[in-house]
Amino acid sequence: MISSLIYLLSAFLIVISIDCMSSPYRAVRGYYISAVAMGLALITCIATNINYNAHLITAALLAGGGIGIWFALRVELSALPQMVALLNGIGGLSSSLLMWCVATHSHINFIIVLCFVIGLITFSGSMVAFAKLHGWMHRNLSWTKWLSLILFVLLCFVTWFYIENDGAGFHALVTIVLLLGICLTMPIGGADMPVVISLLNSFSGWAVVLVGLLSGDLLLIITGTLVGTSGTILSYIMSKAMNRPLLKIIWPKKIQKKQEDNTDGIAKKGSPEEAAFIMSNARKIIIVPGFGMAAAHAQQALKSMTDILSKKYGVDVKYAIHPVAGRMPGHMNVLLAEAQVPYENVYSMADINSEFASADVAYVIGANDVTNPVAKTEVNSPLYGMPILDVEKAKTIFFVKRSLGTGYSGVDNPLFYAPNTIMLLGDAKTITEEIVKDME
Repeated sequence: MISSLIYLLSAFLIVISIDCMSSPYRAVRGYYISAVAMGLALITCIATNINYNAHLITAALLAGGGIGIWFALRVELSALPQMVALLNGIGGLSSSLLMWCVATHSHINFIIVLCFVIGLITFSGSMVAFAKLHGWMHRNLSWTKWLSLILFVLLCFVTWFYIENDGAGFHALVTIVLLLGICLTMPIGGADMPVVISLLNSFSGWAVVLVGLLSGDLLLIITGTLVGTSGTILSYIMSKAMNRPLLKIIWPKKIQKKQEDNTDGIAKKGSPEEAAFIMSNARKIIIVPGFGMAAAHAQQALKSMTDILSKKYGVDVKYAIHPVAGRMPGHMNVLLAEAQVPYENVYSMADINSEFASADVAYVIGANDVTNPVAKTEVNSPLYGMPILDVEKAKTIFFVKRSLGTGYSGVDNPLFYAPNTIMLLGDAKTITEEIVKDME
């Protein structure tokens, strides 16, 4: 009875912490509240089960805690998206392992198998997402979605056989489910990856809910429901922001990319000195961060540049964040918060898009697909229909990139060759630091 009350208190604190994290000003408080909630739940779980197998519980705590601390100390915020994908997969695998243990000691039913299937799909799909985000996998194989249909039919048959024969065909079930998760994730890439991560996160939450229902654990049911519903809602919000139905994201059609012929286009290349002069004489500057900023760890240099612009030259500086900028929801917001950029200077696409027309300078640092005008004009483009930041409307555009290469979607950006665009080719951090030196 006491343990159930403590679990209920922990769940209530988790809800409070999530509410706090909806505001940047209360996010730190929410972090501490969630830490207390998880601590209460963990201590209660240990105290309740310590008599069963104290040695294994201690070993699991030391192993899991050690790995968690190692990741926290080693993984940088720029690698946070693939870290989230990895943790989603581990969460799904944990649920599947728990259900496998249950299945070996009790009668198999549909709920057990459903939890097992969702967990393994989350695991294999998240591993593919991790590989893509980490740069180990670059191809999006659209034909695997048709293979997933065949696998789904086989899964239905094997699941029925597995339940009816009380565990027979287990290896076939595991193989089919793992392949299904891979085949469902392989066709998806580009700007859709943040939505995939959010969706896989919701899957891991629903798997936890099923574990809680089978074990009668109130805390697992509540926390799993929170994760599942929040991930599902976030996926819907992001797909709506991209003007693409969620079904089209998880079931993309094969698109013949139209190759842009820019052989006659001339990209004007500028220097940090030129950028420093123009920006210091501007009245309004909008900065558009992207994954290139994260990869170069340029957020601190960017903060220094904006401080000089606003304090020394009196320039009105704002940040424009696209819903799918980076590799996960809120990726750019987290990096800017790390650099202590005031949150009131950070605007979503919907709130700032109308201001590009009045901006003297748009400083695009590492963003590509989210500023590509092809999304408005090229029907055959993978980006078509996705709302973009109206960077092309600014008087002058400084585009910071390592090269004139394509973005994550593989689509060329005609904005590089626009008459009001000046390319600053090189490392984003180095270029921004050189601009800062010229402004000082």
